[in-house]
Amino acid sequence: MAFATRQLVRFASTAAAKKLVVKHVTVIGGGLMGAGIAQVAAATGHTVILVDQSDEILNKSKKGIEDSLKRLTKKKFADKPEAGAEFTEKTLKNITTSTDPVSVVHSTDLIVEAIVENLTVKNELFKTLDKFAPEHTIFVSNTSSLPITDIANATTRQDRFGGLHFFNPVPMMKLVEVIKTPMTSQKTFESLMDFSRALGKNPVSCKDTPGFIVNSLLVPYLMEAVRLFERGDASKEDIDVAMKLGAGYPMGPFELLDYVGLDTTKFIIDECLFQFSCE
Repeated sequence: MAFATRQLVRFASTAAAKKLVVKHVTVIGGGLMGAGIAQVAAATGHTVILVDQSDEILNKSKKGIEDSLKRLTKKKFADKPEAGAEFTEKTLKNITTSTDPVSVVHSTDLIVEAIVENLTVKNELFKTLDKFAPEHTIFVSNTSSLPITDIANATTRQDRFGGLHFFNPVPMMKLVEVIKTPMTSQKTFESLMDFSRALGKNPVSCKDTPGFIVNSLLVPYLMEAVRLFERGDASKEDIDVAMKLGAGYPMGPFELLDYVGLDTTKFIIDECLFQFSCE
């Protein structure tokens, strides 16, 4: 019995040791989401390379990150401004930028894609990076609506591919949806869960289903709010007030639509409806 117990403990230890501890992160896309992901990764001690198409975009991203850090530290270190300034400086030092993704992925542990919601563009990016990234590197997409499986199929590492769906604004929102496709290995999935926790987030797991958890529930709610207004049953303002005071939501549906963006919301709606119609 003692021998069997030792073997079981040794097996469990070996299995745990196989999980990848993410230290070096490459974020592709310096927009609102990409910059936010880079910020929280750098703030939690990860080495981050932020990649986009031009230095102009990246300079804007770095400025946005710096401004965001100053706002956060003003609250977090209200009584210790020197500590806040030190935290901001340390976080910014953890971030470098590049306009050439191929040249910076040679030693990265995790590549997080946060570019335009276009399957062809994402596939081309990952197909290229797959040739240059190390074998151990995990690929993830921050897509809010596209099937992770369809993106992963552009690579030869489907077992090291998953989804990390962050929410805007990334530094403030605690939730991360960790998406596991049928090909995602348990090792990869557990590594992504651990990474999410290391960022100070609360990860929830979901299969590669249209809209994942949040959008599959949120999209019908938003669509019904629009229908309610279109029928003339209530004004936009009253619908927002009703959901905030009656349901305790921090934003009404129309406020949320404005915040997310009507173009982004329509893309998510179209993609979710298309995927459900194909099932």
